[in-house]
Amino acid sequence: MRPDEFLRALDRLPAPLHERAVALRLYARPTRCAHCQRIGDAVRLALTAAHWDELDSARHLLDAAEQQAAGHGSACRPPSDEQRGRGRVGRWAGTSAPLVAATDASWKGRTGGIAYVVSDGHYGLRGRGTGPLDPTGVSRVLINELRAVDFLFSGYDEVPAGMTVLVDNLTALRYLNRWQAGRTEAMPSGYSLRPRRSAPQPTLVRLAELVSRRPDLSFAHVKGHSGHALNEAADGLSHMARRQLDESFDVRPRAQALVDAFLRDWHATPL
Repeated sequence: MRPDEFLRALDRLPAPLHERAVALRLYARPTRCAHCQRIGDAVRLALTAAHWDELDSARHLLDAAEQQAAGHGSACRPPSDEQRGRGRVGRWAGTSAPLVAATDASWKGRTGGIAYVVSDGHYGLRGRGTGPLDPTGVSRVLINELRAVDFLFSGYDEVPAGMTVLVDNLTALRYLNRWQAGRTEAMPSGYSLRPRRSAPQPTLVRLAELVSRRPDLSFAHVKGHSGHALNEAADGLSHMARRQLDESFDVRPRAQALVDAFLRDWHATPL
């Protein structure tokens, strides 16, 4: 369960259950530990039960989760940000807000990559292939450009206030602006809205709802391949993410070096 989904689900719990669920929050994060996974499953089921006003069931599920947690001990460490395709160049951690981020997507043949870079050194890259149940539809480039924005936002428990997001796809920008204006029903042509097994909502539906609640966020266009440091960094990472699906290489040091080099240019340029 994503951090933002967990926080929204917590709002449905009355105070006593809310506090108990918060105490079990770490078990709901991704993990390779089977014990933690079972505890996390019970917590997620409790939140689902609360969504349907089944508070007695939610209480029993939290009882079970707490008993299992008492026998297991503290939550095992989840996969690192690097393992999930995220990282940070620490030298830029002192960058003051408001933050500026760039997102991008790359697609070739049956494989693609999405990526983001933030002015404070945070970055992410993720590869993606196609399959018989791929919900993307005909607007492949556009939809992956928007998935890159969701990938950026999903890296935060709460998206930083006043963040500016730069995209080099004008159609993607128009969708972001529509969603921010409340037109969350607007979706790219061919994008499937069928239920997902991996998440409660399709990615773009989730993104549209988040954007509609955040008038403080800014979205702007940047011309691609024009030498803009953040855009060039996101472009490079998205290509790297796509290539790693077919090639074997150590992504992290290359990504760190690329992000550091472009952020050095970004911070050296007067605004």
